[in-house]
Amino acid sequence: MKVQEQVKRTIPDMNIFKGQKVVITGATRGIGKAISEAFVKEGAHVIGIYGENTKTAELFLEENIEHASSITLFQCDISDKDAVQKLFSEIEEQFEDIDVLINNAGIRKDSVLALMQEQDWQDVIDVNLSGTFFMCKHAVLLMMKKKYGRIINITSPVSHLGFSGQANYAASKAGQIGLTRTLAKEVARKKITVNCVSPGFIATEFINDLTREQVAAYKKMVPMRRFGTPQEIAESVLFLAGPGAGYITGTVLEITGGL
Repeated sequence: MKVQEQVKRTIPDMNIFKGQKVVITGATRGIGKAISEAFVKEGAHVIGIYGENTKTAELFLEENIEHASSITLFQCDISDKDAVQKLFSEIEEQFEDIDVLINNAGIRKDSVLALMQEQDWQDVIDVNLSGTFFMCKHAVLLMMKKKYGRIINITSPVSHLGFSGQANYAASKAGQIGLTRTLAKEVARKKITVNCVSPGFIATEFINDLTREQVAAYKKMVPMRRFGTPQEIAESVLFLAGPGAGYITGTVLEITGGL
């Protein structure tokens, strides 16, 4: 083998998502922002979904102005089935189909179960679990047209560890895993994979409400003695969405520093 050929084979392909359309919920901040930016840099067109925070969405666009032609943002309440149906009608009209769906949007409303308000329970279930269901339902229909797709649901180790004050959050994340494993079996023959990424403690605004004492205690729980970064989660999502993960489906990838 010639040296040039050997070198060419060892260099990874760049822009492996060139031409692909990637839908990401919670796309403009935290982990979702890192995932969006990673896909854009790999050549994808990101269809980013955000909720009420228009200022964060505007800031996201400003920070990624050099990739403006590769980003389209939609505002949508993913817990509203009619809003999601309208969203996908607009996506189909504008893009025809999609290649990847990342269900990243999520909320927390913590309280010990005995004192938890029913509305706080329902709100978390509606966004984290029902939102995932609505997004998957419509995404699968578009993916089936081309007999290809990647769905990645961002869940949490709380789904099986259980943290005090997070019964609603844990239930929603455990539900995501059950949904993922079931859907993976339903769509496997259509060459659509469905997986979960389960981040542990990640340094984002999502944990900004933790006290200094809580942060120190949680870091002690992690064998690596640190919180992860959004970019580390984005790298794992890129892998599961890429061509090298075509035989991986119905699984949960834990990224927890050994938690």
